[in-house]
Amino acid sequence: MRHLPLACAALLIAATPLAADKVGEIGVDWTGNDIVLEAIHDPKVEGVTCHIAYFDRGLLDRLSQGNWFEDPSNASIACRQTGPITIGDIDRSQGGEDVFKTSRSIIFKKLRVKRIFDEANQTLIYVAHATELAEGSAKVSISTVPLYGSD
Repeated sequence: MRHLPLACAALLIAATPLAADKVGEIGVDWTGNDIVLEAIHDPKVEGVTCHIAYFDRGLLDRLSQGNWFEDPSNASIACRQTGPITIGDIDRSQGGEDVFKTSRSIIFKKLRVKRIFDEANQTLIYVAHATELAEGSAKVSISTVPLYGSD
């Protein structure tokens, strides 16, 4: 029991989005629910920025609805060229690789952004989706960045 506060702190730190910059927040009701907007810079593809929007439950909503430790996992994504594109050592398989992920519940649900390289069409595909331990989710958002004259 002595280590419970440390474990809780570690979970909160793990739930904090990494490599995302909050660029906006829209209040949607009086219970403190918000739509959060973040910019995500692809760490392996210089010159590409994705903007993601997701729902963040407020304290009053958590009190009235229960389910304290979980947020909805649906999100919207838009990615654009924001500078000269330089592609680093990226995964070129059909499964692609994670660019960003954040926890949407205390343990098992994550919101992820994956990058897939469509080499035949010289396009980077970014997919925002949720992963859950027991049930998959059909909530998906997609954005593409064409590579005109890039590597």
